[in-house]
Amino acid sequence: MVHVLSSRILLRPRDPERSRTFYGEQLGLAVHREFGEGPERGTVYFLGGGFLELSGRAEAAPPSPAARIWLQVEDLAAAHEELRAKGVAIVRPPVREPWGLVEMWIEDPDGTPIVLVEVPADHPLRYRPGI
Repeated sequence: MVHVLSSRILLRPRDPERSRTFYGEQLGLAVHREFGEGPERGTVYFLGGGFLELSGRAEAAPPSPAARIWLQVEDLAAAHEELRAKGVAIVRPPVREPWGLVEMWIEDPDGTPIVLVEVPADHPLRYRPGI
């Protein structure tokens, strides 16, 4: 069995500074650490129980259609208003899905899809046996 100590999503943006503005200022993710120097320095953000690292620079290729970032938030309506006010394009506004989660879709400057999710109080993901 592999014993995982930490994990992170690694993105190589086409324009690192534009992506740092999006993730740091528009989404408001807190910086865990930075490394290197200059405009292509690496930046690692907190993502709840994980991390998102922006490092290096990608060619002009589009992002993989298989990659998605899933972010659970406490109040999706508030997140929707805040992100709209910061100029983040909303790909799909909040919708309660048939599986019970409330989801909203945005994308980063390179087109990587990001789903913001609220888990309603009555959803099975909130069930904790023995608690």
